[in-house]
Amino acid sequence: MTDITGDKNNTDHTRIAWRTRPETPADAAAVRAVNLAAFETPLEADLVDALRADASWLPGLSYVAEAPDGSVAAHALLTRCEVGGAPALALAPVAAHPAHQRSGAGSSVVRALLAAAEEQGEALVLVLGHPAYYPRFGFVPASRFGIRAPFEVPDEAMMALVLDASAPVAQGAIAYPAPFGIRPLG
Repeated sequence: MTDITGDKNNTDHTRIAWRTRPETPADAAAVRAVNLAAFETPLEADLVDALRADASWLPGLSYVAEAPDGSVAAHALLTRCEVGGAPALALAPVAAHPAHQRSGAGSSVVRALLAAAEEQGEALVLVLGHPAYYPRFGFVPASRFGIRAPFEVPDEAMMALVLDASAPVAQGAIAYPAPFGIRPLG
């Protein structure tokens, strides 16, 4: 469990100490509710549910940020994927309840989750996301490492974060877990 103060980019300038922790089975409904509220469709909430039942699910790498009242304010998930046959992690989805967006809840849960992955000895995290948001965590275009998405995507949106600089970085196409529903190009 980690307490992380709100993001420096917080637009309302409040400083909230977000309590972040691994998701527990009791959080499943709240995590689903956050994803349903944060996105326009239920696809991300359904993805989280499907990943929980998949072999790509990694214990301790689904995190929540709690609001001061103890409710789940944000959620972030890392699951196993591969790059060129080597293990990596996929960061998806990341969601903050609309009532807590731009308050640092999302950034806090991502930072705590990435720290947990590093503590578990993971070496590489990939994210398809907004190129103005994820660089704050150290993500850079995945193409710098010879990593590519298995579908057409703007170069700046497919990003990678190397957690272990001493480990070789695999190159090639990303293979996502089946619940993502992604098939390789070609």
